[in-house]
Amino acid sequence: MNGVHDMGGMDGFGKVDAEPNEPVFHHDWEGRVMAMVRAVGANGGLNIDAQRFAREMLPPEVYLTSSYYQKWFLAFERMLLDRNMIAADESDAGHSLKPSPSLKRGKFSLADVTRVETRGSFARETQSSPVFKPGDRVRTRNINPVTHTRLPRYARDKVGVIERINGCHVFPDTNAHDKGENPQWLYTLVFEGRELWGDDADPSLKVSIEAFEPYLEPL
Repeated sequence: MNGVHDMGGMDGFGKVDAEPNEPVFHHDWEGRVMAMVRAVGANGGLNIDAQRFAREMLPPEVYLTSSYYQKWFLAFERMLLDRNMIAADESDAGHSLKPSPSLKRGKFSLADVTRVETRGSFARETQSSPVFKPGDRVRTRNINPVTHTRLPRYARDKVGVIERINGCHVFPDTNAHDKGENPQWLYTLVFEGRELWGDDADPSLKVSIEAFEPYLEPL
C-alpha cells in the first residue's frame, strides 16, 4: 500500500543520527513485545508479512511519532483484537480473562525457545523456471495496491537490470492476507540513480532492490 511507511527516496525528514553503542532494547517492555510477537508467530498465529502490513496500516500521525517497538506493539495489539485472539476487555486489563484460542502448533513452552530464536527460511521449492536471467533489462510495474507489497514506491515504473536470481520465496503480497505462500522467483534488480530520481541525481549512483517476478515486465 502507499502509506507513510514507504519513505524510500523521500526528502525532508532530517538527518538520521546513529546512536553510538545503541542497546538492543532501550526499555524492558521492548524485549517483551518482541518475545510476544515471535512466540505467536512461531506457533502459527501471525505470519511476518501480515505483521508488516499491520504496521503499515497505523495512522500517519501515529507511525511518525512512535518508536520502533511502539509500532510493533500497536500493530500486534490490533491484529490480536481483529483475529479474536484477545478481547477488548483483556487488552484494557493487560492480562487474559478467558482461555485463549488454540494456535496451529499448540501451546508454547520453554522447549520451543531455541526453535523460535532461529530465523526461519522463506525459500521454497518450485517446478517453474525463472522468466528473467542476469543481464536482462526489465521495467517494474506501476502498481498502487491497497494491500501489502514489497515493491518500493520510488522504484515503480522504472527500468533496471537483473543482476542475480535469488531463488524462489514466499510471496509477501499474498501471504500477508492469508491467501497462501504463492512462491515466486526473487531477483536482485539494479537501477541507475538518474532512472529513479532524474538528472539531478548523482550520475555514479546505483541502487539495488530485491524484486519478485510479478513486479517485473520484460522490455
